[in-house]
Amino acid sequence: METVEEFFSRSVRSWSADPADGALPGDPALLHSLFAAQLQSRHLDYAARWLQGQGRGHYTIGSAGHESNAALGLLTRVDDPALLHYRSGGFYAARAARAATTDPIRDVLLSLTSSARDPMSGGRHKVWGHPDLHIIPQTSTISSHLPRAVGLAYALGLARAVGRRTPWPNDAIVVSSFGDASANHSTAVGAINAASYLTQREVPCPILFVCEDNRIGVSTRSPDGWPGAMLQGIPGIAYVHVDGADPTTLLDRTAAAVARVRETRRPVVLHLDTVRFLGHAGSDTEIAYRTQGEIVGDYEQDPLLATARCLMSGGLATPDEILAAYDDMRTRVMDAARSALDEPHLPDRAQVMAPLALPAVPPPVTTPSAAANEPDGARLTLAQAINQTLAELLATHPEMLVFGEDVAVKGGVYGVTRGLRKRYGAQRVFDTLLDEQTSLGVALGSALAGFVPVPEIQYLAYLHNAEDQLRGEAASLRFFSNGQYQNGMVVRVAGLAYQRGFGGHFHNDNSVAVLRDIPGLVLAVPSHPADAPGLLRTCLELARQDGRVCVYLEPIALYHVRDLAPGDGGWTAPFADAASEGSDRPLGEVGVYGDGGDLLLVSFGNGVPMSLRASERLREHGIATTVVDMRWLSPLPLDGLRTLAEDFPAVLVVDETRASGGVSEGVVTGLLEHGYRGRLSRVASADTFIPLGPAAATVLLSEEDVVAAALSGR
Repeated sequence: METVEEFFSRSVRSWSADPADGALPGDPALLHSLFAAQLQSRHLDYAARWLQGQGRGHYTIGSAGHESNAALGLLTRVDDPALLHYRSGGFYAARAARAATTDPIRDVLLSLTSSARDPMSGGRHKVWGHPDLHIIPQTSTISSHLPRAVGLAYALGLARAVGRRTPWPNDAIVVSSFGDASANHSTAVGAINAASYLTQREVPCPILFVCEDNRIGVSTRSPDGWPGAMLQGIPGIAYVHVDGADPTTLLDRTAAAVARVRETRRPVVLHLDTVRFLGHAGSDTEIAYRTQGEIVGDYEQDPLLATARCLMSGGLATPDEILAAYDDMRTRVMDAARSALDEPHLPDRAQVMAPLALPAVPPPVTTPSAAANEPDGARLTLAQAINQTLAELLATHPEMLVFGEDVAVKGGVYGVTRGLRKRYGAQRVFDTLLDEQTSLGVALGSALAGFVPVPEIQYLAYLHNAEDQLRGEAASLRFFSNGQYQNGMVVRVAGLAYQRGFGGHFHNDNSVAVLRDIPGLVLAVPSHPADAPGLLRTCLELARQDGRVCVYLEPIALYHVRDLAPGDGGWTAPFADAASEGSDRPLGEVGVYGDGGDLLLVSFGNGVPMSLRASERLREHGIATTVVDMRWLSPLPLDGLRTLAEDFPAVLVVDETRASGGVSEGVVTGLLEHGYRGRLSRVASADTFIPLGPAAATVLLSEEDVVAAALSGR
């Protein structure tokens, strides 16, 4: 079967050297730039396969057939932020040529060979990205970058409205591309819906969505006409269709679409017809699911061939000049590829993980929880303490935003954000539409624009609808950009179990495993109102100063609790502002209740008051206990726990999450690996979803379970 390269050469050689009609097909310089970017992208795809054959290349998803996206690189500005589809070689080449600050051929080859000198990821992954080009790196995304792109477009408009500077000019637009198969993903549908929703509310959202339609997703064909049918008629979003094998129309319509977004500050969908050559990737045997006729038939739609024909027909290049340019680019790329064979790689674990490394944690310290040196003032519940801390932080940090479902007008389902919108305005405290992916997308985009977002997920179980926005987008950005991009945020999540008279699985979710295994994510759990302000301030500073993704998991059942024992007010505390002595709660610091020496109870969240009540009952059995509130679940505060445990003959981990995939597994393992030789045990909730009503008590960890576990080890 003839290859696309052979077809290109044979076709060009067959052309007459004389122009067909002498008509100039558009801007000659623009057409030459388009062709040069397309050639570069095509030969880098061939180089990727060659490097793989040498055992030195590690990524072969190419851009061949999609090189018409170079028009976007030429016609958008270098300072328009771009979040791109993985077949964006043409775009990268064209934008790099416009910027003239980097060598795109070397950039791509360093990325393909996982070189430690890769200017974007530092050898961690093949990405399209570069700070100088304002291309924000994505990996092999299936539309998961679109909520961030919409969030960034929204944030650009918000910044203009509130007078805040961003890394981009006031008239910048966001460019975000994706494939036709990815357009079916719920993430894409949700993101496009969010952009449409914003236009309905007359909120600026300057984004150009680009659907690159090659009519096939890996091996699954898109139904004829489907992407266009789906993308047309979206309320508030203009639709533009263009054939990538028609360079003149491509450039004209792309320029018009870009101008429309820039001028109106409203979204546009550009539906770009493309083809796909060389299969999905190097490991893909395309002939297994496409006929030879189908594969060869696409050669006529080759964007390189179309641009070459346009140059020739307009008298801008002869066939010999076109073939010479083709061969010259091949030589340049392959010479660079050979020089990349011996590029250095990341040599050890520490260097690979460097972008994820948290700020240095001081030597393990413990502080008395609900300490005696409390400031004077009204005693607050956990919900009230969080509310007052959010108010303090909003007053102190004008870049901070608080948003989520029902957080503004209503003040949150549990009243935690009550009054904040009235005090700080609807531009800084606002309600989002009912979609967790969009809420986190707004956080991801606004963080890039220089805001410090504090989004709320209404219930822990609802996070699972959007967890990839934390795992695949938020937490990974530092890693895949070698720390050059970051999106610091504090995600407030109402969660955990033990609500009375209300609940079931979706409102009493006790699983945190999905958060604890995300590299680089910080997870804090306040249990007492004396600790809540310090923990929240630490999370916000990690987000502001170090660009960290933090989750602040608030135990719903403790929001409005006032007493540890009836009438004692033991679960309230006066508000300790940031200037109050002893109000800090640094990362890795644990809290300690009591001084008994027989048994160390290690817990968090709802387990802390449960353990304290159990301690009183254990005292009657002659067991003197100390209770530790871990406060931090990721990373676990193992240094502090190990230091404390050394002084105890027995440790019991009290874990309200599930026995499998819960928190206690990590704590027990960490103590054992450190060499703890005392009696070590754990008690946790059952491995089940949580039922509604009284049945919940049969599967959730109880005070009686804690007492029984402590006594069983005597």
